[in-house]
Amino acid sequence: MSLPLSDYEKRKQISVRGLAGVENVSDLKKNFNRHLHFTLVKDRNVATPRDYYFALAHTVRDHLVGRWIRTQQYYYEKDPKRIYYLSLEFYMGRTLQNTMVNLGLQNACDEATYQLGLDMEELQEIEEDAGLGNGGLGRLAGLEWVGECPILTCPSFLQFFEGKELRLKQEYFTVAATLQDIIRRFKSSKFGSRDPVRTSFDAFPDKVAIQLNDTHPSLAIPELMRVLVDIEKLDWDKAWDITVRTCAYTNHTVLPEALERWPVHLLETLLPRHLEIIYEINQRFLDKVNAMFPGDFDRLRRMSLVEESGIKRINMAHLCIVGSHAINGVARIHSDIIKKSVFKDFYELEPQKFQNKTNGITPRRWLVLCNPGLAEVIAERIGDEYISDLDHLKKLLAYVDDEGFIRDVAKIKQENKLKFAAYLEKEYKVKINPNSLFDVQVKRIHEYKRQLLNCLHVITLYNRIKKDPNQHFVPRTVMIGGKAAPGYHIAKMIIKLVTAIGDVINNDPIIGDRLKMIFLENYRVSLAEKVIPAADLSEQISTAGTEASGTGNMKFMLNGALTIGTMDGANVEMAEEAGEENLFIFGMRVEDVEEMDRKGYCAKDYYDRIPELRQVIDQLSSGFFSPKQPQLFKDIVNMLMNNDRFKVFADYEAYIKCQENVSALYKNTKEWTKKVIKNIATSGKFSSDRTIAQYAREIWGVEPTHHKIPAPDDPRE
Repeated sequence: MSLPLSDYEKRKQISVRGLAGVENVSDLKKNFNRHLHFTLVKDRNVATPRDYYFALAHTVRDHLVGRWIRTQQYYYEKDPKRIYYLSLEFYMGRTLQNTMVNLGLQNACDEATYQLGLDMEELQEIEEDAGLGNGGLGRLAGLEWVGECPILTCPSFLQFFEGKELRLKQEYFTVAATLQDIIRRFKSSKFGSRDPVRTSFDAFPDKVAIQLNDTHPSLAIPELMRVLVDIEKLDWDKAWDITVRTCAYTNHTVLPEALERWPVHLLETLLPRHLEIIYEINQRFLDKVNAMFPGDFDRLRRMSLVEESGIKRINMAHLCIVGSHAINGVARIHSDIIKKSVFKDFYELEPQKFQNKTNGITPRRWLVLCNPGLAEVIAERIGDEYISDLDHLKKLLAYVDDEGFIRDVAKIKQENKLKFAAYLEKEYKVKINPNSLFDVQVKRIHEYKRQLLNCLHVITLYNRIKKDPNQHFVPRTVMIGGKAAPGYHIAKMIIKLVTAIGDVINNDPIIGDRLKMIFLENYRVSLAEKVIPAADLSEQISTAGTEASGTGNMKFMLNGALTIGTMDGANVEMAEEAGEENLFIFGMRVEDVEEMDRKGYCAKDYYDRIPELRQVIDQLSSGFFSPKQPQLFKDIVNMLMNNDRFKVFADYEAYIKCQENVSALYKNTKEWTKKVIKNIATSGKFSSDRTIAQYAREIWGVEPTHHKIPAPDDPRE
C-alpha cells in the first residue's frame, strides 16, 4: 500500500515545461546564501524565518528582473502598442510561489530549500497577501497572461475610507499620475521622440490603450482631455477623438447603487476644471442625441451625464460610455442586461460600442499552484500543455468512465479535504468531519449574493435533524467566508448570523458531526487557495440578473467542486459548457425575476405557505440563535419580510429541493466524481488567457508577439 504524496512530492513530480526550464539547484542555494549574507547581512546562527523568506524572494527575483529588463529592451526596440489597465483594486494575493511557478523554478526551489534544511510551505506562509481590493474586480486586475502583450497596471494604495472627499482624491490621484506616466512614456518612445520640437499625438491611440476597470478610474477621460487641450494645446475635436479611441470601459455591476455618482458641489470644490470639461462633454453629447432623437426630452434626461433630481450629480458610468470606444460586460448574460436595460439608451445610440468579455481565471495559480495533486493526475493523462492552453482539458472527457482516473480524482479531493480539515483544527480550533460534504460559499458579503439563503438552508437542515435524529442524513460542513464593506450594516449582520448559527449547531450533541457551520475569517486569496481545492459544493446562488459574472465559480469548477447555482452571471456559460445536468441549477431565471417585479413580490405569502420557512424565520425573530440578545437579528428579519430586493423567499423551496438532490448524489461517490470530471474537462473556456486574448484583439487592437524573447543568459543574444 502506497502512502499519499505530500504537496512537496507532488510539486516535484509536476513540471511547467511549457513555461520555462528548471534552474540548477546548487546555483539557487549559492544565490540564497549570497542574499542571506550580503543583502540581509545575516548568517544561519541569527537568521529568522522571515530572513529566510526574504533571501528566497530575492533569489527568485534575480531570475525575474533579468527577463523583465530584456523584455523592456525588446519593447523599446519594437515600440509596440501598450495597454494600461486602470483599476483601484488589485487583489493579487501572494506572489512568491506564483512567480516560481511561472518561471519554472518551483521544483528547483523546493529541492534547494529542502537541502538547506528549510520548510518551503513555512516560508511561503510568511508572505502577506497583497489585498488591494474586495473581490473579483480586484482579482481580474491582478491576473496574468501567457503571451507577450505588455499590460502595465497602476494600483491604488488605500481601500477603505471615511468620507467621499478622500475617495475622490484617491481616484483622481491614481488616474492623474498614471496619465502623466503614459504621456511621458509615449513622448520618450522611438515614435514620440521623432519630432524634437513637439510630439504629435495623432498616433496616440495606435500606441496607447487605456482600459477603465469599472467607473473608479473614470476621471481619466476628463483628465486626458485636460492634458491634451490645456497643456498640449490640441483643439477640442481632435483631443476628443484621441480620448475616445484610446479609452475603453468594463462594467462590473448592474446594481444601481454601485454605479458611481459624484456630487457636483464636491467636483466644483476639488476639480473645477474637470467639471467644466465634463459639462462640455455632456453638452456636445446631448446635442448629438437630440439630433438623432429630436424632441425626446425624456431620453435626453435619462442619458445626461448630469443628474438634476435631488442633489446634482455626475453619472460616472455615463461618462465612461460616452468617452470610450468600447463598453463590455463580464459575462454574456451581464452584457445582454447592460444592452437591454441598464444602458439601453446608449446601446440604441451606438450599438457598435457594446461587447462581451466573459471573465477568466489563471490556471497557473488556480490549479498548478493551489492543487498540485489534481494538476499531476491530469498531466499524467493528457500531458501538461493544458497549463498554457486550458482548452486541452477537453481531452479528459475520454476519461469520464475510466475507473482509475475516477479513483485518482476522488482520492485527490479527499486528501485536500483532510489537509483543510487539519488547517481548520489548527487555525480555528474547530474539528470537522473530513468525510462530510464540504459546502462552500466564499465571496463578498452582500444581500444580492444571498448568503442569507444559505443560512436558511442550514437552519432547515438543523431543524430536520432535531425533529428526527435517527433518520439518515448526509453529513455536511457548511463554510461561508467573505468581507463586508465597513458601512454596510446588513452585511455585517449576516456575518454575525453565520457565527451565531454555528455557535448553536456546532455545540449541539444531538447534531454531532452531521452538520457544522463555520465562518472563514479574514477570507483572502491565500485562504481561497486552501479551501477551493477542498470544496465539494460551490454555492453561486445570487438572484438571477444581479451577478455580473463571478470568478470564484470558475475556480471551484476547475478544482473539482460541483456548482449549486442560479442561472446568473457566468453560471449560464458554465452550464452550457458542462451541460446543465452536471450542475445543480435551481430557481428563478432573469425573465421570472422581471415578471415578479412587474407583479410584485410578497415575502409574507411564502412565509404563510411554507411551514419550514416559517419555523426558521420565527427562530430568528425569537432569539433562538441569539438568546442573550433576542432582538439581534430583527433587522435581517424585517428586511427579508418587507423590503428584500433579492427575493430570498421566492427561491427557498427550489433551493431546498436542489440541496436534497446534492445530498442524494453525494452518497454515490462514483457518479459524483464523473460529474466532477465533466466539469473540469469543460472549464477551458474560463481561462484568463482566453479572456485577455479577446480584449487584446477585439478592444485594444493588438496581437501577442510570437517572437520568443531570449532569456538574459541566452548565448545567442
